[in-house]
Amino acid sequence: MHVVALISGGKDSTYNMIECVRHGHEIVALANLHPNKDIDELDSYMYQSVGHEIIDLFAKAMELPLYRAEIKGDAQTTNKEYNHPVDGDEVEDLYELLEKHTIEAVSVGAIFSEYQNNRVANVCQRLNLQVLAYIWQRNQHELLNEMIESNVEAILIKTAALGLQPKQHLGKTLAEMRPILFQLAEKYGINVCGEGGEFETLTLDCSLFKHQRIVLDQVKTIITSSDSIAPVGYLKVEKAHLEPK
Repeated sequence: MHVVALISGGKDSTYNMIECVRHGHEIVALANLHPNKDIDELDSYMYQSVGHEIIDLFAKAMELPLYRAEIKGDAQTTNKEYNHPVDGDEVEDLYELLEKHTIEAVSVGAIFSEYQNNRVANVCQRLNLQVLAYIWQRNQHELLNEMIESNVEAILIKTAALGLQPKQHLGKTLAEMRPILFQLAEKYGINVCGEGGEFETLTLDCSLFKHQRIVLDQVKTIITSSDSIAPVGYLKVEKAHLEPK
């Protein structure tokens, strides 16, 4: 099937695209919803916004068209279910973005969030699109290992969990973080794929990037909470470029 992939720039949406291709589908375009240009990170229940500065480079690396729109709504309802359109909800931004294009299916990188999965499913049902969610409810330890072994080069771009220190762990690759994440999962019960909001990632290279990879030239560490137990911080990408692999 011809597939539009919902991307955040992170590992999950990246790896689900890889799985779509492995199952014989063709990624024909990418879709992304981003915050207002004056906002680095949006407090959204649906969308990852950190790292949105490099989404254009992501599409260029894959040599695919990119459909983008600004997130104008917010979470008007936070119920797990989403059975009908709600005016002003951020879910409707996704509906408006996808309804403009002729496609057959949508690639979705959700793992365990029923909140996100149900909302994407609602949008796709209304547009008569098939949802392709190959990593849905996968074992997270196995999934993280697969991502690394599939050469998904992604770095931590946000941390927000006990045991993760922004100044120490931001910018580290999944391969570098794997033993630390496994240890924290055993010690504190964190989700090793970050499904509990423990961290977010940014993909710099993968098998779907045709000839170039993303290089971060200049980043700034932003600390949004200096909590002594679980500080929160993210990387703001100020300058980046593509270079040949």
